[in-house]
Amino acid sequence: MKKLLLLAAALGLAACSSSDMVYRPAQQKMPQYIKRIAVRPFSNKTQQFGLEEKLTLKIIDELLRNGEYSVSPESSSQGVIVGEISHYILTPIQYDVNLVPTVYKLNVIAAVRLLDKEQNRYLWEEPALQATKMYSAANLPGGLTEEQAREALWEILAKDVVLRTVSGFGSVSSTSQKKIPGTPEVQESTGTTRE
Repeated sequence: MKKLLLLAAALGLAACSSSDMVYRPAQQKMPQYIKRIAVRPFSNKTQQFGLEEKLTLKIIDELLRNGEYSVSPESSSQGVIVGEISHYILTPIQYDVNLVPTVYKLNVIAAVRLLDKEQNRYLWEEPALQATKMYSAANLPGGLTEEQAREALWEILAKDVVLRTVSGFGSVSSTSQKKIPGTPEVQESTGTTRE
């Protein structure tokens, strides 16, 4: 009998191979009273003019396309997406024989948060949400202009912000911590908790 139990346990463990075990945390949905979301115009801390307006509009378009929350002015919304473009880095990464750039890498970093207006606290924060686009120069086949590459980045960032908002504020895509607001935070170095 004991051998049969051991054999059954071994078979059960063998059936659970490590490739089948995937960490899937439960989604953390926003509070139910949040029905309408506003997008506050992003601020721009870079030297590039006009980035903030295009990203703000792209996020609004993506929220409208998603349709889970209605988009409204900040005065009548329960949640507000707040953001700031902190870095805009365009780097030539490949050159032709005449040292003319042929391939570029465009990197944009933004800090984005979702404000719960009713509780006056941030539900989630992404301090370094990043999008990168590598592209060939416009004079090459299949190449893009810098403006076209930027449009592709706005699309990526807008989808990330909406996914973060709609799919759960517990998913992390930059350097923010997985933490449910109102729960104690454990400091790793001391093992103490803080509110």
